[in-house]
Amino acid sequence: MSGRRLRDAVKMVLTSGGNGEFDSNIHIVIAGLSNTYSQYVTTIEEYQVQRYEGASTLYGPHTLSAYIQEFQKLATALITGQPVEPGPQPPDLLDKQISFLTPVVMDATPSGVKFGDVHTDVPQNSTFRRGDTVTVIFWSACPRNDLLTEGTFSLVEIAGGKDTWVPAYDDDDFCVRFKWSRPAKLSTRSQATIEWRIPKSAAPGVYRIRHFGASKSLLGSIRHFTGSSSAFVVA
Repeated sequence: MSGRRLRDAVKMVLTSGGNGEFDSNIHIVIAGLSNTYSQYVTTIEEYQVQRYEGASTLYGPHTLSAYIQEFQKLATALITGQPVEPGPQPPDLLDKQISFLTPVVMDATPSGVKFGDVHTDVPQNSTFRRGDTVTVIFWSACPRNDLLTEGTFSLVEIAGGKDTWVPAYDDDDFCVRFKWSRPAKLSTRSQATIEWRIPKSAAPGVYRIRHFGASKSLLGSIRHFTGSSSAFVVA
C-alpha cells in the first residue's frame, strides 16, 4: 500500500503539471538503484498496528509521508527543469563497525601445486548425459579475498570452435553449485568443489568447468588465479 500511495502521489504531480508530457497512461515504477536500505516503509495505519513491517519502520509513523513529500519535490523539479539541492550526506560509519569475522591470514597450497590446479578432475574422455552431475575439485583460496562482484567463482563453458570457449552457465544458475572448504579449521589450504547438474535444456557438445579466485599472501597481497578442468562431452 505504501508503494501504491507513493506512485499515485508522483503520478498526480506529473500529470497535473508540465506541458502535457505525461498523461493518465503514465506508469510509475519504484526502483531501488542507490544500493541503500532504510528498512520497511509502511502506511501510518500499518504502523499503528505494530506488526512485523510496522515495527520495522525505523523512522516513525510519518515515514511514508516524508517519502511522498520528497518524491513530489523531485517530480516537480523534473517537469519544471529546476535544480535540486543535494541535501545532507549520511554519515560514513564504516570505521565504527565491528566485525567478529576473523580475517584471512593467508592462503597456501601443497608443495608443487598452484592455486587453480585441479585436485579431482573429470575422467578422461568422459561423456555425461542431461540430468547427470559433473564434479570438479580445485585447489583454491578463501573467497573473501575478492567476492568477484559482477564476476563468478565457477563457470561452465562449451566449445564454440577451434580453441574457442563460450560461457554457458555460471554460479548465477541454479544448476551450478560452488562449495568452498578447508581440510581443517586453522589450515591455510582450501579447496573449491564445483558441481554442475546438467539441465535438460543443455545443448550437446564439448564442455569444461573453470574456477576463478584470489589468494592472499602472508604479506597481504592479493593475486587472482584461474583453473580449468579437462574437456568432457555432453551427449
